[in-house]
Amino acid sequence: MANVAGKVFRVVGPVVELEGVSSLRMLDMVEVGEQHLIGEVVRLKDDRAFIQVYEDTTSVKAGDAVYSEGRPLSVELGPGLLGTIYDGIQRPLDVIRQKEGVFIGRGVHSAPLDHSRRWHFVPVVKSGDSVVPGQVIGEVQEAPLVKHRILVPPDIRGAIGMIVQEGDYTLNDRIATVIDAGQEKDVFMSQRWPVRKARPYRQRLPVSEPLLTGQRVIDTLFPIAKGGCVAVPGGFGTGKTVIQHQVAKWSDADIVIYVGCGERGNEMTDVLLNFPKLIDPRTHRPLSERTIFIANTSNMPVAAREARIYTGITMAEYYRDMGYNVALMADSTSRWAEALRELSGRLEEMPLEEGFPAYLPSRLAEFYERAGKVDTLGGAGGSITIIAAVSPQGGDFSEPVTSHTKRFIRCFWALDRDLANARHYPSISWVDSYSEYLDDIKDWWHTHVDKQWQELRLVIMELLQKEQRLLQVVKLVGADVLPPSQRLVLEVCSLFKNGFLQQVAFDPTDTYASARKQFLMLSTIIVFYRKGEMLIRKGINVAELKALPVYTEIMRMRQQYSESQLEELAQMPRKVEKALAELDF
Repeated sequence: MANVAGKVFRVVGPVVELEGVSSLRMLDMVEVGEQHLIGEVVRLKDDRAFIQVYEDTTSVKAGDAVYSEGRPLSVELGPGLLGTIYDGIQRPLDVIRQKEGVFIGRGVHSAPLDHSRRWHFVPVVKSGDSVVPGQVIGEVQEAPLVKHRILVPPDIRGAIGMIVQEGDYTLNDRIATVIDAGQEKDVFMSQRWPVRKARPYRQRLPVSEPLLTGQRVIDTLFPIAKGGCVAVPGGFGTGKTVIQHQVAKWSDADIVIYVGCGERGNEMTDVLLNFPKLIDPRTHRPLSERTIFIANTSNMPVAAREARIYTGITMAEYYRDMGYNVALMADSTSRWAEALRELSGRLEEMPLEEGFPAYLPSRLAEFYERAGKVDTLGGAGGSITIIAAVSPQGGDFSEPVTSHTKRFIRCFWALDRDLANARHYPSISWVDSYSEYLDDIKDWWHTHVDKQWQELRLVIMELLQKEQRLLQVVKLVGADVLPPSQRLVLEVCSLFKNGFLQQVAFDPTDTYASARKQFLMLSTIIVFYRKGEMLIRKGINVAELKALPVYTEIMRMRQQYSESQLEELAQMPRKVEKALAELDF
């Protein structure tokens, strides 16, 4: 039952100052005014408290009561999360639409999960068994291919006193009791957790497996490990959202959480309309069955952007604790940082560069540190991978959010405006991007794909670097004055960029490329370069190499060979060798 915690003293945009406060604590959740607008305590000073309100504060006035239940801003975790669309404070938008229509009214409250729905619970422990925090005591089939594991809450350990039999139960039904230090504690299928508090685990584990995205420029050149963090910075129109959509669609994560952080409403609408229609290439089931959407668009209150990041990462930690690999898409952290800047300004704090608060780096660090591969309390291995878009104004990567973000991540997919303007997607720059996960994941590639993966990747990266130096010369004197060997480098790099790195999201064959297909394509291009280099030394010119029919086949192989035709694609390197051998006389 909520109690009156104070009275409104003044209202400054999304910040409400209270007076007469005695019982509130930092980060407590409150409800402001007659409409019970949801907010959070962000500062305490003497008998005053400052509240960040996550809804429009119009009509809130001095003297209005503020209510508190004495608990921090929390999310409800349990069966029913997957496939649901929430706002930043975990209100289900589908339910609100049925109550309110297409516009969300102020002060609307709705339970995050459906407490009337019955779930089929299957216990995996019995009465008298000893249990530890995070241990699985039962399972619920939340989606056709996702088992929702019911966990012992992190603050409970002991012996099972009672556990229900297999059957259908609601979230309000007690499914078990645990005798903890002589006290009987109830366990339900759902639990609440404060969003700003990281869920505990035993230990952090080293990353060793790539998060396969099906995007060749990512998986082959700048891979991300499961449990890693990557930033995707780029100016307006460079394709940040496109890349996140593609990764969300095709990555081999078990669970995807897509957080829309203040981006335009039409982008989030595109996600919500398309995902139910998409079929997972691995499971052949709708992608929405393993996805949670958090939709806070640019026309929603700015303050709500700050909560949604924490809501998303807390849900990700919950599924990680079940042993799943979770991919969290944050689009974009710049909008979240803008919310911090506005709040800081309303609180009259001393700003630093570009008006951002002094604690911006620490907030970014807190967020990215919640990613990782861990040994969970229950003994399962799970991971959270963060793919965070950054929106620097004008594409300036030296601005505070981008520069601070680079301190806490190990993978950087820099988007290039020139590539985007040339309709080259994904527009990830092979000059400015990098990945520090290569040594961590190379063993996986060598074991599951081919032992030559790292060698071939180094060859093509060296060629791309040579091309950058040669292009400076070409700008001055033209390509005709270059020796044939250097012109071959330019030609092979052009072939690689247009026939490998470029990917058409609307082509059913080209939108996704497995690790095996990527390696076969890369090895074909490298064979063309190596054999071509030998022919150049013997006097064959580059024009003769380009005139071969096999050159066109290499250019088209990304769209010509589907995943069911990889055996045919595996013949391409030998086909290239044979075609080039005919020029050798």
